[in-house]
Amino acid sequence: MEQLAEGRIPVQLTTRGRYAVTAVLDLALHAGHGTMRLSDIAERQGLSLSYLEQLFARLRREGVVASVRGPGGGYRLAEPHERLSIGRIIDAVNEHLDVTRCQGKGDCQQGDTCLTHHLWTELSDNLHEFLHRITIADLLRDHAARTSGAGHTEGPP
Repeated sequence: MEQLAEGRIPVQLTTRGRYAVTAVLDLALHAGHGTMRLSDIAERQGLSLSYLEQLFARLRREGVVASVRGPGGGYRLAEPHERLSIGRIIDAVNEHLDVTRCQGKGDCQQGDTCLTHHLWTELSDNLHEFLHRITIADLLRDHAARTSGAGHTEGPP
């Protein structure tokens, strides 16, 4: 398996997962303004509006966000910040974090399980558990702590 500098193992998190977490955090940061238009999130975060529309369709289907129609409509979080984990957001957009070469199938070495398959599988499981322990509320607290006194209130951490 390819390793990065300082012995780090590469983990692939695509733009789908990154954008989803960024957009949901932006939504939470601006929750005091009521519903939020995707165009506002796209502008603040420098993201593609059409891509956000696709992501939010998935997030809505999975109950992460709720849509409000009509004038003043947009999106809001579907549940409290404390109950919404980063892992849930990533799962909602069908992002799968896996550090195995075989996508967890166990056929990594010419159809057989490689010597380190169980190590990488456990790492993938731990990564998944880690992301499910972190909530939007945690990220909001971290963001507030980093930006307090700095006069900076836009964008995610």
